[in-house]
Amino acid sequence: MPAFTASDGTVLTYHLVGEGEPLLCIPGGPMRASAYLGDLGGLSKQRRLVLLDLRGTGASGLPDAPATYRCDRQVDDIEGLREHLGLERVDVLAHSAGGDLVLLHAARHPHRVRSLSLITSRARALGIDFTEEHRREAALLRAAEPWFASAQEAWEAVWAGSATDADWDAISPFFYGRWDAAAQTHAASEAAQSNAEAAEAYAASGAFDPAAARAVMASLDARVLVLAGAFDSGPLPRVAAAVAELFPRAELAVQRDAGHYPWLDDPLRFRDTVGGFLAQQEPGRPA
Repeated sequence: MPAFTASDGTVLTYHLVGEGEPLLCIPGGPMRASAYLGDLGGLSKQRRLVLLDLRGTGASGLPDAPATYRCDRQVDDIEGLREHLGLERVDVLAHSAGGDLVLLHAARHPHRVRSLSLITSRARALGIDFTEEHRREAALLRAAEPWFASAQEAWEAVWAGSATDADWDAISPFFYGRWDAAAQTHAASEAAQSNAEAAEAYAASGAFDPAAARAVMASLDARVLVLAGAFDSGPLPRVAAAVAELFPRAELAVQRDAGHYPWLDDPLRFRDTVGGFLAQQEPGRPA
């Protein structure tokens, strides 16, 4: 299993899936092992996926200092992977909370990023977050689903701060376009793949400086895809549109009937959208 050593001595593992030009893939969670990304709906048929297990997750090592789980302190890990792979500029895909990490990497190393694919991605790094009102708005889109009543009751417990583990499990259907056997299996793997201590530290105070990050993004010379799921609350499509507006070279895609994991909900549509974005050639620009 390939690995490299981070600047603080932590050994970080990554997984290679598919063939073609490398695509660095950063998982969300926060701090969930990259296994849940799978082959990203078959995107591995077009690109070689470099799936990083963030420190303390999956097959990667535990750091000596838990404070290094904070999002901004993991930027050097992304840059270390780029250097390890010997790439001058990189195409990067991030899912969910991984979006904050790649945005911070792009803010610190803008000339090393060729493209960003932000998949149902957070943008706290840019000062945009998801609210309870957003969650409620998206939840109502699923009111006709047979599981809605019990899931909505569990959401109320989450919002009230009284949620049990069973309540957290019960809200899982809201994050998928279809609550079928594949979605249920995918959701059931989350706890075992996640590092709760690291997740708690990921967005700790001091992790983000939105004004500084926005200033860099305003002139970022990289193509950006912001992909939202039509049923997702994090981000709602209109919030994803607001994120896209912060980049000079961004495009927005909203995947129909998709939740937070669009490559599971409609693999072909996801692959066509992201693969098509990555395949676009830019005349006169070096690869």
